[in-house]
Amino acid sequence: MLIEHNIAVPMRDGAELRCNVFRPESPGRFPVVMTFGPYGKDVPLQQFMAEAWNTLNKHYPEIPAASSCKHLVFERPDPEVWVRDGFVIINVDSRGAGQSPGRLAVNSPAEFRDFYDAIEWAAVQPWSTGKIGLLGISYYAASQWFVASMQPPHLCALLPWQGTYDFYRDRTRLDGIYSAGFLKRWWNQSVLRNQHGNPATNCISIYTGERVTGPASLTPEELAANRSDYCGDVLAHPLNDQFYRDRTPDLSKITLPALVVASWGGLGLHLRGTIRGYLGLASKDKWLKVQAGSYFHTFLQPKNVALQKRFFDRYLKGIDNGWEREPRVEVELRAPGDTVRKTLTSDAWPLEQTRWTKFYLDAGAKTLGPTKPAQAAEASYRALSPGVTFTTQPFDKETAFVGPVKAKL
Repeated sequence: MLIEHNIAVPMRDGAELRCNVFRPESPGRFPVVMTFGPYGKDVPLQQFMAEAWNTLNKHYPEIPAASSCKHLVFERPDPEVWVRDGFVIINVDSRGAGQSPGRLAVNSPAEFRDFYDAIEWAAVQPWSTGKIGLLGISYYAASQWFVASMQPPHLCALLPWQGTYDFYRDRTRLDGIYSAGFLKRWWNQSVLRNQHGNPATNCISIYTGERVTGPASLTPEELAANRSDYCGDVLAHPLNDQFYRDRTPDLSKITLPALVVASWGGLGLHLRGTIRGYLGLASKDKWLKVQAGSYFHTFLQPKNVALQKRFFDRYLKGIDNGWEREPRVEVELRAPGDTVRKTLTSDAWPLEQTRWTKFYLDAGAKTLGPTKPAQAAEASYRALSPGVTFTTQPFDKETAFVGPVKAKL
């Protein structure tokens, strides 16, 4: 595998971002799978998120068995397992992050324009076939929706794995409620420590042995002046106004083939947006898979990497591999321990075999059942408590609750 580190990627305004290119040693042109974002292309997984690394080694031994994991970074594909099958992997540090100088403005129209330019740059490189696919988890999935809606000419296929879509409802204000704890933790731990020029980062490059934020050392005041105030901007916009509309893609403009993957393990952040993103796509060639297991480690499992490669073999390499015969919707039902109890398939979401059923809350008895309660009642709870629990009667047969759930209170 050939590795080109810190390659300059020119932007339309004259700026240069930095990327790592992993490609086959054999001569020729190959399709490109790209990621673009702020978490650091040079930060090894064990540094960025030690807990995820330890879980990978303890519970998913098949992943390190397939690769040295030396080049594995958080929420991006492992170059080793992709290059061996004739793909180029490109990881780009977004502007103001990692090795890319400039003003850091995550989830912004400016960042999406840079992403567009990086796609078009990759398409004209001498080792590229000009066919670009996007692949990644969470941030690296969500950004795919927006750049695809801008319709870069050489973008051919999307594979968002656990990617929120609606910047207001999914990312910053879950159905209107400010996500204070998550946003601050994510901003401080995942973004700020990797801001370009940050001398206090604890992340060291696996390629140079130096800090991943570049040679410049900026003061705290200079760092603050060189980035957007992400949490402050969200607080300043409590309603779904133009600020959020500028950061939420028009899915009707996306007609590319797409494999969209959600996980029951991503319920609190990714699940809703991933499925709504799938539903909104204008593409006639789109597939949805809802999996059991964690949102991160399943992405790297060999069986799922094989699935990803089959999709890109079809739409980046043009191989007639029967991909179109995949079920349009495939849903795994979870069993304890995130194992799979059963797999359901359908031509649509919600599943065609869905039986829409009403259940009624009985505040007096704290029950949930198919009949309306005889009397009106109230239930209350302290705001910071776990809440109120309503319990059903035991079911007389195995019953699966799958699909959209709506509560009328």
